Amino acid sequence: MATESSQAQQPHTDLSRDLSLFDITMVGVAGMIGAGIFVLTGHAAGVAGPALILAFALNGIVTVFTGMVYAELGSAIPEAGGGYLWVKEGLPGSNAFLAGWMSWFAHAVAGSLYALGFGAYLELFLQQFGISVFGLHGNVLHKVLATLIIITFVYINYRGATEMGKMGNIVTMAKLLVIGLFVACGLAVIFKNPDFLAKFSPPSFDPGIRPGFAPYGISGIIMAMGLTFIAFEGYEIIVQAGEEVKNPRRNIPKAVFLALAIVVPLYMLVAFVSVGAVTLPPDSTQPTTWQWLAEQKEVGLGQAAGNFMPFGAIIMSLGGLLSTMSALNATTYSSTRVSFAMGRDHNLPDMFGLVHPRTRIPHIALLLSGLLMIVMAVGAPIKHVASATDIMFLLLFLQVNVAVITIRKRYGDKLSYGYLTPFFPYVPILGIITKFFIAVFMFNYSPLAWYVAIGWIGAGVLIYRLYGAKRQREKEITPVVIEERARIDRERFSVLVAVGHPQRSGNLLTVAGSILQVEPGDLMLLHVITVPDQLPVSVGRDFVDEVRPTIDQAARQAEGMGMSPTCLVRVGHRPADAIIDTVEETQANFVVLGWQGRVSDPQTLIGTNIDRIVKEAHANVVVVRGDVTLPAGRILVPVQHPAHGHLVSQFATPLLGPEEGYIEMLHVVDPQLSPHERAQRAATLRDALRRLHDEEEMAANERPQRRVRIRIAAGDVVEEVVRRSEDFDLVILGASRESWIRRTLWGNKTQRIAARIQCPLMLVNLRAGRLKFGVSKFFQFFWDIHEGVEE
Repeated sequence: MATESSQAQQPHTDLSRDLSLFDITMVGVAGMIGAGIFVLTGHAAGVAGPALILAFALNGIVTVFTGMVYAELGSAIPEAGGGYLWVKEGLPGSNAFLAGWMSWFAHAVAGSLYALGFGAYLELFLQQFGISVFGLHGNVLHKVLATLIIITFVYINYRGATEMGKMGNIVTMAKLLVIGLFVACGLAVIFKNPDFLAKFSPPSFDPGIRPGFAPYGISGIIMAMGLTFIAFEGYEIIVQAGEEVKNPRRNIPKAVFLALAIVVPLYMLVAFVSVGAVTLPPDSTQPTTWQWLAEQKEVGLGQAAGNFMPFGAIIMSLGGLLSTMSALNATTYSSTRVSFAMGRDHNLPDMFGLVHPRTRIPHIALLLSGLLMIVMAVGAPIKHVASATDIMFLLLFLQVNVAVITIRKRYGDKLSYGYLTPFFPYVPILGIITKFFIAVFMFNYSPLAWYVAIGWIGAGVLIYRLYGAKRQREKEITPVVIEERARIDRERFSVLVAVGHPQRSGNLLTVAGSILQVEPGDLMLLHVITVPDQLPVSVGRDFVDEVRPTIDQAARQAEGMGMSPTCLVRVGHRPADAIIDTVEETQANFVVLGWQGRVSDPQTLIGTNIDRIVKEAHANVVVVRGDVTLPAGRILVPVQHPAHGHLVSQFATPLLGPEEGYIEMLHVVDPQLSPHERAQRAATLRDALRRLHDEEEMAANERPQRRVRIRIAAGDVVEEVVRRSEDFDLVILGASRESWIRRTLWGNKTQRIAARIQCPLMLVNLRAGRLKFGVSKFFQFFWDIHEGVEE
């Protein structure tokens, strides 16, 4: 056990990072490939013509300017809030409030756009089967469906569901597959009909001629850029989730550029095949394919797919529905976060910062964001909704480009950058100029959108002057979100115990103490506070006081056993990620976890969280079933290799009760093994135990006399272990590292044994790597249950 005795340290709060480079890149791609490309391609073709491909290319260049800025600031200040936070730190006065105010509007109204796109594509899908919805059609039907889908996703977010994580990655890959299929079929059509390339005739600079490539000239291209800018803005969600990204200074810049590298070329190909692969229908009244595409409006992409793809309208409708729903969920999530952050900063009324006590969701911010979405979806045509959203994002990104210059000047020597914008400050200056020019030019396309934007900004200025300015808190910039780190010696041997219910901590601490009896070291107690994905992990600090009694009680139990623990409280979206992060940061040698029993999934032995910890944590893992009572009178340990069986006593003896308690090492052999060979196996086990006894007599520290019995049994492995377990107080099962690589987790036989035995159970798994605990070698030679090969 730990030799030092002192008062338990106060628990230190840390935040868990859950998202890998792939995860966060897919979040950015998912945010970009939403309703923008599906809903606005037809509208944009109507103002740019075949030059839509050039509009997408130029938008990609303009986006890269701000993408570099986001990569720099996201690597240096990886906190939730993104642009709102940076403007708050980089620009004076009301700029921060207006940045958050505009960001809330932009994300919420983007949700309105996605909801209207959902309605349009659902109608197109139903039309393929001749289905009518109460006789409604067109804009009326789209607005009804938009309202219903917004209410649905507000409810889903209220319940705490989210598309972040594996399901979000699956949805994103499905969207990419649909668009990839659309592009592939379109390119095949164009290659079979080379004359289709005539639709992209070079532009003419004669003002008296309407060119085929750019029918409305440069003004049409710029308007198309402004209209479709929303399709390029989703990458900022990468930075908004900065607190949850693993190794953010490296992964956030990479994710921003990877997302842009995936999406921009894909958009250019979509524009190319949308105009180039379409054959005008016989009943079309339009002379060109781009004009026909414009006539289809928000379902232009779906109608184009139906023109040259088998089942194209159905496939593209499904892709449109999938994209608009996932993007609506993402914008519901992000708009709620922004308004919630403003409420917590006292820029908006405190009710925006309220968190529901049961779901831990900012329910007021969520409901008001949903209401704003519904109002915009019902009150304005889709092209004006899109334009208003674009203007807000352009102005917000303009502010961020200004802020990066001031932040570099003020804090450049204090921040740790993972990426620096090249050609500074010329790149952000180009971002400022291009964003401002496109935003102003959008007045030519939608004056109504500018009137709405001016009204919203004016209302924000008024609210700030009358309310926000009086309550705004000053906050010093910091590049990290950790309040205080525990002083843990990574070089010392250590055991990490995941503490949950205080009544179940005793068994886990007894196991940890038995390990520390053999190898003195440090004990760490970890409690994980989980928060919904809709909230930044920093919100979990609000719940530290609620969990303090749990960690304090566990600390008192440990002190009563003679150990001096370090107490940690970690905040994360998923317990497994929090524990894995802690193992990685502290270099813990052992992790002790509790397990309440069997789960229904036949492919999962002990539950999703523990399965992930076993597979990904670089530590030895001990899982204690909830009904284990220690010390145990009789312990059964199946052993595969007789020569190594003696190592069991070093681990199991501290778990034994007094006097009559004993350990039985069970070695199951093939029934055809001869009596002589069986005797040799038993002799090998005895010799190993005798060597251990001789070594201990020479050791400076004395240990209790070993009480180990050897049993050689012939028969089926599972049946013998289950049968013998009836006479024991505890069974210890384990597996080698190679075993779970070849099989799911610990293998079928371990699963069958764990499901059938009724006595208390411990499961152990040795992770190859930092093996500083000599006794842990015992686990390498535990019975490799699922190999099923009896020697």
